[in-house]
Amino acid sequence: MRSMSPYLRPVAFAALAIAVLGVSGCKWFRKGNPDYAMSAETRPLEVPPDLNLPNTATAMKLPQTGAQASATPSNPTGFNVAGPRDEVFAKVGVALEGIDGVSIASRAQLLGSYDVTYEGASFLVRVVAVEAGAYVSAVDPRGLPAGGSAPKLIAALKAKLGA
Repeated sequence: MRSMSPYLRPVAFAALAIAVLGVSGCKWFRKGNPDYAMSAETRPLEVPPDLNLPNTATAMKLPQTGAQASATPSNPTGFNVAGPRDEVFAKVGVALEGIDGVSIASRAQLLGSYDVTYEGASFLVRVVAVEAGAYVSAVDPRGLPAGGSAPKLIAALKAKLGA
């Protein structure tokens, strides 16, 4: 057997030790990411960026309600009235009673709504407090702007209240 030179032996041993420590995953050679110190069950899940959130570009747009709808000047199912909500609610009740063909099924002052029937259609006339006073609108049972004869009734209410 051939023997190594006395100077080469410590260098070879040091290189072998560094290689073994580097491959074995000694913590001296790691970057220090705390996620790798945790067990596999507790590490955070890594999700590719394009899979994080669903694509909502073509999602359905929600209808406008309350103060949002009052900002739309061409909204046929609602309008603003100056004054506190309770006063406007009372004025709306008097105005509804004075419109031919309107039948008030129930009143809910705490909710600010009248359950009415007009020209064969049933819907709610709702009075909601907004920054500019109160917003009077017609909504269907789902809370969406009412269709059918509701815009006609809202126009009549708007004329009676002078809004």
